[in-house]
Amino acid sequence: MIKNILTIAGTDPSGGAGIQADIKTFSALGTYAMSVITAVVAQNTQGVRSFQIMDPNMVADQIDAIFQDIHVDAVKIGMLGNELIVRIVAHKLREYNVAKVVIDPVMVAKSGDHLINDAAVNALKDELFPLATLITPNIPEACVLLNRNDPITMLEMKEEAQKLLSFGSHWVLLKGGHLEGFNCFDVLCNKNEIFDYEDERVLTNNNHGTGCTLSSAITALIPVMEIPDAVREAKTYLGNALKAGNQLQVGKGHGPVNHFYRIWNL
Repeated sequence: MIKNILTIAGTDPSGGAGIQADIKTFSALGTYAMSVITAVVAQNTQGVRSFQIMDPNMVADQIDAIFQDIHVDAVKIGMLGNELIVRIVAHKLREYNVAKVVIDPVMVAKSGDHLINDAAVNALKDELFPLATLITPNIPEACVLLNRNDPITMLEMKEEAQKLLSFGSHWVLLKGGHLEGFNCFDVLCNKNEIFDYEDERVLTNNNHGTGCTLSSAITALIPVMEIPDAVREAKTYLGNALKAGNQLQVGKGHGPVNHFYRIWNL
């Protein structure tokens, strides 16, 4: 049976990240995509121009509209924007007893634009992370969460990933894409296990929305796979989408990955 997957996140009118990337990823992996919009973001391949946070009551109404009518197999959470929306989303996840939740703690766009304030970061740690099956911070996001001023090195990743478990999620995937080198190194852990993932870095300018795409792919897969297998499969999907990104000619900055490389005959 086709799984129903929900994303709760902000938009990207250029289609490479946010809600649009989530919907493309869910669809490419054979699931039915649904969305709750938390923020309307004016951005393109060159950066974020502005964003407007949705009224919290409207976010709550969207979530109610989905869960009161449709069975949801898994939820991905991206940009939430402010503390009140974080707390409302957490309340709704508890209300509907959502079992499979992947949180991509979106804090900074690839362009360097900040998308969340300190109060919302604290609410993420206190309210949302304890409800998460998996959180997927990259190194800059992990530094914010752990109040580190110096960047995390590859040798520190396992230790720092385990520290992130203290916020209450079942699993942590610490992504090392910001590190230099020919390979990308990620660490997945829970309280009892640690898994390493090392892949050759794809050298491309079409890397807009990679974090959204990876977390969405994992979310689409966890209803039918164990977490370590879902992470590996999602990373393979993202790697191939990155390699196929040069088939697209979108924008003057960081272009999108090719989410539909399996489907489009180019």
